[in-house]
Amino acid sequence: MRVIGLMSGTSYDAIDAAAADLDLVGDSLVLKPLGMVSEPYDGELRETLAAALPPGTTTLGEVCRLDTLIGQAFAAAAVRADRELCDGRAELVASHGQTVYHWVTGKEVHGTLQLGQPAWIAEATGLPVVADFRPRDIAAGGQGAPLVSLVDLLWLRGRPGRPVALNIGGIANLTAPDGTAFDTGPGCALIDAAARGFSGGALAYDTDGALAGRGRVHGPLLDRLLEEPYYALPAPKTTGKELFHLGHLRDALAGFGTLPAEDVVATLTMLTARTVADAVRTTGATEVVASGGGTRNPVLMGMLGELLPGVAVRISDELGLPSGAKEAYAFAVLGFLTLHGLPGTEPASTGARHPSVLGSVTPGRDELRLPPPAGRRPTRLLLG
Repeated sequence: MRVIGLMSGTSYDAIDAAAADLDLVGDSLVLKPLGMVSEPYDGELRETLAAALPPGTTTLGEVCRLDTLIGQAFAAAAVRADRELCDGRAELVASHGQTVYHWVTGKEVHGTLQLGQPAWIAEATGLPVVADFRPRDIAAGGQGAPLVSLVDLLWLRGRPGRPVALNIGGIANLTAPDGTAFDTGPGCALIDAAARGFSGGALAYDTDGALAGRGRVHGPLLDRLLEEPYYALPAPKTTGKELFHLGHLRDALAGFGTLPAEDVVATLTMLTARTVADAVRTTGATEVVASGGGTRNPVLMGMLGELLPGVAVRISDELGLPSGAKEAYAFAVLGFLTLHGLPGTEPASTGARHPSVLGSVTPGRDELRLPPPAGRRPTRLLLG
């Protein structure tokens, strides 16, 4: 089955559309990557979205408007992916949508909200769409994240040693070989917030770690940031920009006077590296396979390598799965599993009471015909 996976992460800079041929062969799911296209949000939509996210406030009218506009943007990305990557022969779209709120109290997740109305995608492509993946796991007592952990477990199974999958997006998360998975804390969220704040909006992020590379880590600020109670919570746990936003940074900076922008960004980069490294050590990892936008920050990756001596830190591209497209491919896999009646969660990863078939299906232009139930979830993911 040819599937398009759509993903926009907590950095909300662009919509990634990855296409894959997926096939069940015995106890394995074979994934043949067909490529990825990326559609940046237009400036006005991105600004509107950013203004609506915590700690900002919004209205139900604005939420409705965003749900439509994001759905239309996702639809355009899917149409382009079908045309350019699938020769118009895609059979299914799996859309993560855009997370705008993750309702967490301590370790308990009460709900989550992803915008991007799937009806627009189904109408534009004519294809069935699987969307709203996270709520079912939360209803089963789970965190609703990180959902890519199931794909990580299937993909890295059989590698020597103890490989850990790490994704560094706006929020960083990892998956250990025993299935334990959790958000370690901010990936690029605070770094991006500082870059935008210090540049007056001219910079969306610290390109190539240039700011951090010119700065020095401010020890007292780092110590204060590390006092955040989230880091001490046991897994499974999840977080988001509801916690790690510009206001969080401003609170931490109180009393330090005026610090150079480069030093603040260097400190935030070390915060991400430190919290990720601390989490990796708890797993006994011998190898870290990293993906996500943070892997393009050489200062961050350098710090991480220095904090994990003796642990191989490599990018997922080395193993055949493009780092920037991994999450979009993961949701293509989850959509495929849903359509075949197979669970897309691992309870050890999310803390749910049981595995769940995820999401809701929006029919395409033609009569909805589901494939025969596959019966048993694959135990391995192979790249074809």
